[in-house]
Amino acid sequence: MMNTRKSLPAGVSGDRLSRPRVQQAFRSAKLLVGCYAGLSALTLLTIILLRNHPDLVTDAVWVRASIVVATSLLMASFAARAARGHRRSYLRLRWASGIMLVAIAVIIVVPEAFPLWLKMQQGVCGLLLAGVVVSMNGKELRAAFADG
Repeated sequence: MMNTRKSLPAGVSGDRLSRPRVQQAFRSAKLLVGCYAGLSALTLLTIILLRNHPDLVTDAVWVRASIVVATSLLMASFAARAARGHRRSYLRLRWASGIMLVAIAVIIVVPEAFPLWLKMQQGVCGLLLAGVVVSMNGKELRAAFADG
């Protein structure tokens, strides 16, 4: 039986990735996503420590924190791969950061769905992700990942 490999889509050329503004956008995005992942992990640890306080840690808090940790780790992976020129990871990072930013906005504005402390934490996460959204949607970065 012949061993065939599925070819990967072409990545972005090194000359496009080496542009100073592209490099700076990825440094910023990776730092922001790293802070988002770290804050998310610390939040989950806090939830574990406060699990016997149902006024602070509800079922919704557990679910939200778990989703946030998982997406933050995925976004860290997307950012690392996108910085190496993977188009799909770049697109995934753009989409995931935008979708999570919208989800955070909803969490903050829906009354009584989550405790105030989690809304405040999510606000900080939202600020971090807003920076990612801005970095990933900049003209220079979009041009670097444009087909061609």
